[in-house]
Amino acid sequence: MKNVIVILGPTASGKTSLSVELAKEINGEIISADSMQIYKHMNIGTAKPDKIERGGIPHHLIDEAEPDEEFSVARFKELALEYIENIIKRGKVPIVAGGTGLYINSLIYNINFSETICDWEFREKLKKEAETYGNEYLYEKLKKVDPEAASKIHCNNLKRVIRALEVYEYTKLPISFHQKMSRNEPPSYNFIIFGLKMNREKLYDRINKRVDLMLQKGLIDEVKKLMEMGYDRNLVSMQGLGYKEIISHLEGEISLEEAIYILKRDTRRYAKRQMTWFRRIEGVHWIEVDGYKNSQEILENIKTILQHGNFFCKI
Repeated sequence: MKNVIVILGPTASGKTSLSVELAKEINGEIISADSMQIYKHMNIGTAKPDKIERGGIPHHLIDEAEPDEEFSVARFKELALEYIENIIKRGKVPIVAGGTGLYINSLIYNINFSETICDWEFREKLKKEAETYGNEYLYEKLKKVDPEAASKIHCNNLKRVIRALEVYEYTKLPISFHQKMSRNEPPSYNFIIFGLKMNREKLYDRINKRVDLMLQKGLIDEVKKLMEMGYDRNLVSMQGLGYKEIISHLEGEISLEEAIYILKRDTRRYAKRQMTWFRRIEGVHWIEVDGYKNSQEILENIKTILQHGNFFCKI
């Protein structure tokens, strides 16, 4: 079975730079597992690596879709598997790097998301219900029909709440059941998973500084440009962290100071949810970032694990 390396971790933990350095060492190419970096024109708020940060390493599943395009986890899985196969055929090593847990799970557990079920009218109906009664109204509906899925989905993640309700509406079975059944078929690759974690206060400090840097780089102008291009604030992409807060400020709903406070707070909360998700994944080689002097030491540790497992021989 061919090997695929996965580097996961919460936002601002250093996944991008580490994956680039690893790719240089083992002749790899990177497949992004980030549900926001797939969108074009959205660079600063998604912390998308620029040309210099990519270090000459090919990156895939970045700038894949327009901000108003539907991009599902099923689509991610389909494209990611195509890239993995092509990278291997060219004699290189696929490195999946990102922080979107559902994207990563779709690969390592070979999850089938019942992509054939699609009813736009039903989705619009649920969206209107959320607008009228609030997101929690739909979330309570989901808790009644699929409490297991609800426990893993945040009530404000409207896209996933609606998707779970849609699957139940047409199959009369919870989406969590479909996902479990799909796991009976093992994945076609051996996923070697490395996870980054660090002291919570240190991570939160990095998050706060990253938000400040985004603003210095021109996040507000980026959001203004997206709005001028006609992208509606209710789009899934425009509801992402860094965008919805700045839109609220630009629309005069909150001050810039409030927007920054909310963005930092919600990003910290998101990082906490990411770690909760990642801890459920089996077989992760956890790397305590605080225990290393620099990224080179972390890189050497990863290479040692790969060599001891004879993964290089199999790749």
